[in-house]
Amino acid sequence: MEHITLLLAIVIVTALVFDFTNGFHDTANAMATTISTGALKPKTAVAMSAALNLVGAFLSVEVAKTISSGIVTESGITPEVIFAALVGAILWNLMTWLIGLPSSSSHALMGGLIGATVASVGIGGVNGGTVVTKVLIPAIAAPLVAGIAAFLASRLTYKIGKNADAKATAKGYRAGQITSAGLVSLAHGTNDAQKTMGIITLALVAGGVLSPGSNPPMWVILSAGLAIAMGTYLGGWRIIRTMGKGLTDLQPQQGFAAQTSAASVILASSNLGFSLSTTHSCSGAVMGAGLGRKGGVVRWSTATRMFVAWGLTLPAAALVAAGSEFVTKQGDWGVAVVAAFLIGACAAIWFVSRRQVVDHTNVNDTDAEPAGVVTAAIAAVTPPPAGTPAQDIKTTIPAPGSEPTRPATV
Repeated sequence: MEHITLLLAIVIVTALVFDFTNGFHDTANAMATTISTGALKPKTAVAMSAALNLVGAFLSVEVAKTISSGIVTESGITPEVIFAALVGAILWNLMTWLIGLPSSSSHALMGGLIGATVASVGIGGVNGGTVVTKVLIPAIAAPLVAGIAAFLASRLTYKIGKNADAKATAKGYRAGQITSAGLVSLAHGTNDAQKTMGIITLALVAGGVLSPGSNPPMWVILSAGLAIAMGTYLGGWRIIRTMGKGLTDLQPQQGFAAQTSAASVILASSNLGFSLSTTHSCSGAVMGAGLGRKGGVVRWSTATRMFVAWGLTLPAAALVAAGSEFVTKQGDWGVAVVAAFLIGACAAIWFVSRRQVVDHTNVNDTDAEPAGVVTAAIAAVTPPPAGTPAQDIKTTIPAPGSEPTRPATV
């Protein structure tokens, strides 16, 4: 570490700031359903998730190697390029956190890295094949696979437990939900913490501290794990509210199915070195589980806003990173200007967020979204349940022979 320059130190600190934002931005992935169903108290849930994120950071380095030597070519990449990439990723994370949308921190980082690289050395600096096979394809496949798995798992759990005692079943599934939430947190550490490890390793290679193809040093693994754990403990309550209550209403059975399905997809992807979005996986699993219960409804207007954010993540982060790279390559003063812009923008977003505070005390306080046209139409033509007493059924058509009630005159 004695060869680390001031610029390289700034890049490393910025990378850890991104890791911190990644932690509180993605807490919802592991704990939103656990909090919304009441399986764990909010502060207990985020503390547990933080600890397991830290443990997960030490389990694998496959994703870190994909980031450090797979997405972009190491030759021609400078610390300024990586700094610009992180600026784009951090600002997108904070903007989506402010409006409570669970976008992908992973894709924000990928978009920033791609945009800054193209602005610096051209399109040839990006490994297109790796981007397609290890970023874009998993981005599409992960929510589909997790959603289908959660849908089937939800249907299966309800079928198995249909004759069981409701209270005993709910208690058992709450325990299972806590276990599966811990598994998601562990999986998140094996995937997302490694992305920052990969970025720092890439910066160290660009700065001449490490040789190309090196694994992340132990101090990089430890610092990245601690940063994402601290961010997770802070709790991204705005996104937890959207994932837990805004997207669908889950029962413990569905929460267990969603988290188990998402954890399985994330762990498999980490083992294969795919830079997977845990947000995509968990959101897909929540929607699948929401549809897995008979009568369950997904709030598609919220889901649509989320899909739009997913589609904008890569290009938006890339554009900000490209602009930042244009300024940073002007020299030291350019780096100072971009750093000041980043600090000012982060402070502004924080002050705006204080106008309507969302924390562990009110994370589950949200109004249900009004029924959409399709849901309302289905409800209108659905006959009343069998055995409904006749006196409970109101009609606006008077019975034959009866006189309509006239208002009293004064």
